[in-house]
Amino acid sequence: MSADDASKTIAAYYAAFNAADPDAMLALVTEDVEHRVNEGGIRLGRAKFAEFCAHMGVSYHEELKDIMIFANEDGTRGAAEFTVHGEYLQTDPGLPEAKGQTYILPAGAFFDLRGDRISRVTTFYNLNDWIAQVK
Repeated sequence: MSADDASKTIAAYYAAFNAADPDAMLALVTEDVEHRVNEGGIRLGRAKFAEFCAHMGVSYHEELKDIMIFANEDGTRGAAEFTVHGEYLQTDPGLPEAKGQTYILPAGAFFDLRGDRISRVTTFYNLNDWIAQVK
């Protein structure tokens, strides 16, 4: 895979995210995808990733804007920086009560790519910033 191909795969992943299309997101990840969420555990495999996507679709409505994508020369690694514009819809355990609060949060992600798919996604954002915005 080239850097251009990797960038296109990551762009398609975020286009699917913004379209609230988890099936399209799942089609872009490997069966053994490693999903590392900010201040959370590691989810291994497409089934665990699908569970996460389903949960996110119920608890949050988010759109990513100002997406900047980077990829290494051989297309095996990538990164993205973006701004999350979201609405907190349903209370997540251990987090503040959801009341439809909105938030704008800078975030980023790192990727490993294998073949034409994403094999690792690691997402970072400032949880304390998010909590302050939704309290």
